[in-house]
Amino acid sequence: MSFDLIIRGGTVATAADTFSCDIGIRDGRIAALGSDLGTARRVIDATDRLVLPGGIDSHVHISQPSGEGIVMADDFESGTRAAAFGGNTTVLPFCLQERGHSLRQAVRDYHAKAEGSCYVDVSFHLIISDATEQVLGQELPALIKDGYTSFKVFMTYEDLALSDREILEVMSVARETGALVMVHAENFDAIRFLTDRLERAGKTAPHFHGASRPIPVEREATHRAIALAELVDVPVMIVHVSNRGAMEEIRRAQQRGLKVFGETCPQYLVLTEKDMEGLNMEGSKYVCSPPPRDKESQIACWEGLQQGVFNVFSSDHCPFRYDETGKLAPNGRTSFRWVPNGIPGVETRLPILFSEGVVKGRIDLNRFVALSATNHAKTYGLYPRKGTIAIGSDADIAIWDPKREVTISQSLLHHGSDYTPYEGIKVTGWPVTTIVRGEVVVEDGRLVGRKGAGQHLSRERSQYAVAEAAE
Repeated sequence: MSFDLIIRGGTVATAADTFSCDIGIRDGRIAALGSDLGTARRVIDATDRLVLPGGIDSHVHISQPSGEGIVMADDFESGTRAAAFGGNTTVLPFCLQERGHSLRQAVRDYHAKAEGSCYVDVSFHLIISDATEQVLGQELPALIKDGYTSFKVFMTYEDLALSDREILEVMSVARETGALVMVHAENFDAIRFLTDRLERAGKTAPHFHGASRPIPVEREATHRAIALAELVDVPVMIVHVSNRGAMEEIRRAQQRGLKVFGETCPQYLVLTEKDMEGLNMEGSKYVCSPPPRDKESQIACWEGLQQGVFNVFSSDHCPFRYDETGKLAPNGRTSFRWVPNGIPGVETRLPILFSEGVVKGRIDLNRFVALSATNHAKTYGLYPRKGTIAIGSDADIAIWDPKREVTISQSLLHHGSDYTPYEGIKVTGWPVTTIVRGEVVVEDGRLVGRKGAGQHLSRERSQYAVAEAAE
């Protein structure tokens, strides 16, 4: 029996098992697992390497409108290239509906941006910013039927925040269609109140961003989002959780039997609020929402990952440059209020989790696979096509050197931003080869894949939401 590719001699890990075997790949899918698989057009020797499902980063922002004069640093070419170098084979960016615009047209425009540019596979979440009758009654249900089976709502940000009534209406559509609702949980009115008070006191430096969005702002909104989801009886994903208070709200809901899920990100494991204290505007490089917290919050986020309160680990990659089009805030406005919220991280997500988690004994290798790939696929309607190493699944594979030591530096990375917030962090373990549907995209630190080979994925309903859909 002949294959297009055989990966030989590696240690294979899934979310459930770790074993030694060879992988035979044919026509972009895994066709055989075993030993002595025969011949192939190409053989990759994975001796002393880990062979893992390709990472799925289910929370990234690429080519997203970000406000007047502000330019997001990554388009689909640079963003998916960076993802591939970070051991990812699929990313799920957000398609943002701007207020007053058609959701369906936003999807068309977003496809146009991605067409012919992607190195890895992509699938779009929707962002609902304008919950009109047209959107809720026609456009959103039709798009969900077409395979856009998850969408995000915001409880903060001008022109994005929905009222509680609007959130309930959107959740009702999810209940009827089996879509999964993602929530950015921060209290908008509280943030505006605190921001105004800080500015009146002359406290405008970037590190006051954290003071404008303290833990109670996130904890309260998390509690409210869960309560709204409970009213409608719909599953909900609370994204980018940063602290114990919000994590415990999710845990309590889970203990009551509610289908509430959580996500955290690298910035909440290795950064703190002190990183925003750089001179002049240097601290703006670390401004994201929710902001990095303190050491105790880091411990809490690790607990959430270890204990299953968080079932996915994403980057929340939201890249800007450190210039007047990005972090320095356009038009000379230097208050933290105007600093674009977001940091790059799609390329460094997995090395940070592997090093800080697996190498340091906080999680085992199988939990790493679950948090980095398998649970994303199950949560967002891609499993078992994606997220595992099994016969019939797409041959999306990352080969890791588990002992390679790397000091993260902007000079090593491939995103469109001109800095990394993780500069100088030392990690052990690094993805060296990334394979998407049987085609090698990155090999030994070299880009060998073809731009445009990445495909858009239409998704099934979430394994966690489908049972909730109304008959």
